[in-house]
Amino acid sequence: MPQGDKLKYTDKQKRQVEHIEEGYEKLGVPAEEAEARAWATVNKQDGGGKKPGGAGRQE
Repeated sequence: MPQGDKLKYTDKQKRQVEHIEEGYEKLGVPAEEAEARAWATVNKQDGGGKKPGGAGRQE
């Protein structure tokens, strides 16, 4: 899986990112930075993607 791939994130996590990103943009943060901060926030809260997968697992 290439770096930056979001396949392992649940729909709920993706919605959280969108909501957080909007909040940062309202504060005047550039769009690209807001997106990066939003993903970092979700990763900090949840520890990364929640979908199962990896060595020897079926998706």
